[in-house]
Amino acid sequence: MIQIAIGTKNPAKVDAIIQGFAGIEAKFHQTSVSSGVSAQPFSDEETIQGAINRAKSALEKEGTDIGIGLEGGVVETEFGMFLCNWGAIVDKDNDPIIAGGARILLPSEIARELKKGIELGDVMEDFTKQKDIRKAEGAIGIFTNQYVNRKDMFTHVVKLLIGQFAYRRKLSHNCNK
Repeated sequence: MIQIAIGTKNPAKVDAIIQGFAGIEAKFHQTSVSSGVSAQPFSDEETIQGAINRAKSALEKEGTDIGIGLEGGVVETEFGMFLCNWGAIVDKDNDPIIAGGARILLPSEIARELKKGIELGDVMEDFTKQKDIRKAEGAIGIFTNQYVNRKDMFTHVVKLLIGQFAYRRKLSHNCNK
């Protein structure tokens, strides 16, 4: 059974990781760790670094086989501001594996608030008059009319991570024969 440290206690992210590992015998250890980046990451690089930091910190804190970190952010482009989401999986012996997921354009009124330094979760709560959006459907759920929610978005990233991790282990195993 693989022991997995999850670098958050956010229910949407935890559920995404558990769902991503469906069919794999695993024990999960949720832990609160810092992303080590801004509360609202503003680039792919910063969001990736947050995911890696969460994965490494969770692994170190829990002493498990692997650590997983998920991080959401935004990216400014010439077409507007987009949601971005990244994940990382780490073990003690290899470089982090990273993967990214879906992107959608944020409405300009949301982007304006983010540029003022307000975190997306807080902007979304004010915009929707709902609490804990970041722990439930997320901005992606709101702006896709629930066709894709935050758990779905991060489950996709987790599956990309698991697939790469399994491929790496297979290659490593085959190279040592």
